[in-house]
Order: sequence, then C-alpha cells, then structure tokens
Amino acid sequence: MAESSREAILTRIRQGLAQPAPLPPRPDFAAPVHPPLTNPDAVVAFAESFQRVGGEFYYCESPAHLAEQLTAFQKRRQVGAPYVWEPELQALLQAAGVAFLADETRFVEQADLGLTSCEALVARTGSILVAAATASGRRLSIYPDQHLVVARPSQVVAEIGDALRVVQARYGKQMPSMISLTSGPSRTADIEKTLVLGAHGPRRLVLFLLEEDEVSTPAS
Repeated sequence: MAESSREAILTRIRQGLAQPAPLPPRPDFAAPVHPPLTNPDAVVAFAESFQRVGGEFYYCESPAHLAEQLTAFQKRRQVGAPYVWEPELQALLQAAGVAFLADETRFVEQADLGLTSCEALVARTGSILVAAATASGRRLSIYPDQHLVVARPSQVVAEIGDALRVVQARYGKQMPSMISLTSGPSRTADIEKTLVLGAHGPRRLVLFLLEEDEVSTPAS
C-alpha cells in the first residue's frame, strides 16, 4: 500500500513536470498603476477621500463665507485666533475681517491653531501636500494642536505623483528643505492598539476650500 501511494505521488509529479505551468502574461508597464477615481470630479473625489481619512472639510463660496465658516469653527471648538504667517493669507483674512496672530508671541504656549496654505491636494488619498518654502515654515503645520488649511479647487490633482510634479515645476532646482504629505490628523495605535490622535502632530486637520475668484490663489 505504501509503495503504491509512493508511486502514485511520483507519477503525479512526473506528469506535472512534463506539462509546466504557462508563464504569466507580460505586464503592461505603460498602463496606469491605479484605477480611475471613483468620482470623475477630482474636487469631489478629494473631499470624499479627505473626510474618509479623518479630515474636516468646509467649502467656502467667497472670502466672506470663509470668514463665517472659520468663525463658526472657532466657536464650536472653543479656540482663539489662528497663527497665520503667510502674507497672502494674512491679506485674505484681513480683507474678510478674520482676526489672526501674525507674529510668534507666545506661540509655544498657546498654539491651538495654525493656518497655512498648501502646495496641492491629492484626490486619490485625500492628502494635503505642504512645503517649508512658505512663511509658515516647518512649524506651523506641525506644532499647533490643530492645523487649518486654506486651498483652492485648482490645487486638486489626481495622484501623489501629480502633486510632486506641481512642487517640482514651482521650485525647479531650488526645492524646499521639507515636503510633507499629510493624510488626516496625526494618530498612532502603538500602545495596546488604542487609537490616539495628536501623537506626533496636530490632532485635527481642517481644510477650507475657497472657491476661485478674481483673487489669486495664496502662494505656497
């Protein structure tokens, strides 16, 4: 019995070796890595992805609407004026009647909110790409408890690669010293698999998408 079982196994092996498996089809290296976005409108796709990773999204029709949305956000969260260091954003908020902190007075002690621009918004992952080349530097998007971003619909791109090409086209050989791709609030579950927000950066990421108008997009 044992010998017949052995012979049966060897017979199957010989038959298998006599008919090797066909080679897999040659991959199409020119084909897109990702399937098309679930929503053909990249802005809507970004909003869906951004909220899916834990971001708070607010659409603003005008600077006045931005002021309303930002003021309402501050009241809900019971926080004060944001730190804003980029001149273009300062001018935008000042024209809209929004109070902000323009210097670094007591920044370390009371940096509840930091408001910055960004380089691009990635629809695929809901990520925000910021760089250290702006007046916000490295700190304003990382140190405050909550990171607020003002962006325009024209800054939405489909993929991360597209966002990196935007940065490359803007800065050329003078690339920023830091580029950060942020997908939702800072979080970790390293300790006993308990999710903790704000472990390594802001615990809340908020985007105010300001509709295009005659005012140019804040420089990044």
